[in-house]
This record gives sequence, structure tokens and C-alpha cells, in this order.
Amino acid sequence: MTNENVQILCVDDEENVLKALRRLFMDDEYDIITVTSGEEGLEALNTNPDVQLVISDYRMPGMNGVDFLKEVCVRRPDTVRLVLSGYADTAAIVAAINEGQIYKFIAKPWNDDDLRVTIAKALELYFLQKENSSLTMELQDSNEELRLMNENLEKIVKERTQEVIFQNKALATGHFMLDSLPVGVIGVDLNDLVVKFNKSAAEILAEHGAIHVGMEAGDVLPAALQQMLASLQKNSPILQENIELGSHRVRLTGSYMKSHEGQVGKILVLTADLS
Repeated sequence: MTNENVQILCVDDEENVLKALRRLFMDDEYDIITVTSGEEGLEALNTNPDVQLVISDYRMPGMNGVDFLKEVCVRRPDTVRLVLSGYADTAAIVAAINEGQIYKFIAKPWNDDDLRVTIAKALELYFLQKENSSLTMELQDSNEELRLMNENLEKIVKERTQEVIFQNKALATGHFMLDSLPVGVIGVDLNDLVVKFNKSAAEILAEHGAIHVGMEAGDVLPAALQQMLASLQKNSPILQENIELGSHRVRLTGSYMKSHEGQVGKILVLTADLS
């Protein structure tokens, strides 16, 4: 069942009944608490907060069993409640079961074996309900943690989305600025593949054919530009020369570059010679 200490509160105005109950559970590891009235039973609940099961006589002077168990239900709804009675009053029994939310009605005199089985099943119900409540609380805690994680994830996604939107805007602005430059710009990686060019470069090189990202520089760039690329080395200074590209006379500038991320490549700048 559980390693938790079991406390059973027995309430009956007849001392011989309480003695019989104590004898019945003498061999069980139950802590039996006995009192002779409903009022004393409520005081016992206050001083014994770990009571799991309450057995009460139905007819007692002062507070009867129904009123007592109703109050127990209010104060300690987690307890399992049983009522004992030697009276075959059907209406009263129904009232006791409904108003006090009684687990079971036990008639006097009882059968010891049946009562022991009833108590064992009642305690089993108590601990099952307690475990279920504990699991429910754990599930609620887990759901709350999951909710907070989802909120945090949504926040991160929102922040990352804003970052991506900003980066895309910055990239689009960069493309626009590059295309707006009055000079041609061509970027080539160390595998001699064209990785970037702007509108002015495409116009200057139009007489030599269309240029596209991913094309090999040797297949698309004029010889003068290829020679400049071959001359650029990692530690070489910026190189410049005037060249003829069909109908264009341009100032060609070449440099070897390295980014903060460690990527390297070569860049060519074509400036119209206005002299």
C-alpha cells in the first residue's frame, strides 16, 4: 500500500464498541484513535492532521454521525469515511451516505473479517486518490513548465524572426546600394567562382557575354580581369591599372580580402576612365 503511517479515527459513544475496534486491529500496523463523541472527533482531527480514515457511529448523543461526517467532509475531504449503525433506518442511511459522502455503511454487529477487508479497501482507495492527486499536481506543474517553455520559445522565435527580417532588409539594402554604385564590382572566391557582381559590372561586361553567380571566372571574365585575379595574393597590396574592355576604358582595381568570419576572396572594381 504505502510506507505512510496509517491513522484511523473511531468515534462511538459506546466504549465497548471502541474496545472491539482496537482489538480487531491489534495485529495491524494502524494507529487507532478513539473518542466517544462527534465533538471530540473534530478535536482529534485538529490534533491529528494525518488521519486517513474515519469510522463513526450513526446514532450518538449531541452531534450525530451524519452531522459529524458532514463536518469531517468539509474539513478533511481527503479522508475516507465509514458509518456504523445498529439501526435499519433506510432513509437515515441514505442521508448519511449522501450528506457525509460516506464510502460505506457498516451494520452492527459486524463481521470481523468483512470489516477488516472493508478497511483495507478503504485505505487502498485513500492512497490511490492521494497518488492520483499527486500525479495531477505533477501534471499541472509539468503543463505550467511546458507553457512557460512555449512562451519562451515563442519569444525566442519572435526575436529571431525579427532578426532575420532585419538582416533580410539590410541585405536587400546592401544589394540596392551595390547596384546603385557608379562603378562595377565583382567578387570571386578562392575557387575562382563568381560570388557577387553589381548592375554596373554586368553592363560593362555585357559585350563579353552575360555574367552569373556561380560561373567560373575563367569562363566569363575578360583576360585582363583574369590576369589581375591571378596577380592578387594574400599579402599583396591593392593593384590598379587602366584597361580596355571593348568600348569601355576603365580603371581596374583589385584587392585580396578576408572577412571577420575568415572567408577569403578577391574583389575587382571597374571605374569608368573619364579622362
